Amino acid sequence: MWRACLLFLLASTPVQACQLALLLAVDVSGSVDRDEYRIQMDGLAHALRDGIVADALIEQEAQVALVQWTGATRQRQTVPWTQIGTYGDVSALAERIENDPRIWRNYSTAIGEALAVSYAAFAQVAHCTRKVIDVSGDGVSNEGMEPAGQRTALNAADITVNAIAIETDDTDLTAYFFENVITGPGAFVVTAQGFEDYPEQIKRKLQRETIRQVTYFAD
Repeated sequence: MWRACLLFLLASTPVQACQLALLLAVDVSGSVDRDEYRIQMDGLAHALRDGIVADALIEQEAQVALVQWTGATRQRQTVPWTQIGTYGDVSALAERIENDPRIWRNYSTAIGEALAVSYAAFAQVAHCTRKVIDVSGDGVSNEGMEPAGQRTALNAADITVNAIAIETDDTDLTAYFFENVITGPGAFVVTAQGFEDYPEQIKRKLQRETIRQVTYFAD
């Protein structure tokens, strides 16, 4: 009898669904040198280990993946979707990102293709309630399809795109990302003043992206 009761309780206990699918899209174009690539990957790993971020990922049974992107036809998901249920999962994911080898260099910047490949990756985590692409970049799109052209498909799939603009010249990349890249309810851009500022700003960005919010605030 007690076994039957136990089975009934297990069957009737609701399984917590994935509440967040977060795809980290990292710029590896030719304008990003070896040291700057390392700053991005180490900064992401450090930000994932942040207590606020880790707690939020665990609470929401998040799925996290990473895409490296550069010129047209050169975007690849190098870290597969990883379910986060424990601090051990967070630590393992952070370590994998730290050790993720760069697969391209010396190519152009195709943000539109990066968004298209990221969009397609969400087919594997369609069950997740909230879907977010976190795009990093240090330059405007200069090859391939226009990033703004991806907004219709992204919005139809309820995918939000946020960005971190790594400002390295007088382009005003923050404004470009705001006008051409981000989309979705509460979408935002965080500015890093050079690569040296990236680790602090990506931590701030992931805190904001991962914490469930009732009200969204724009920068």
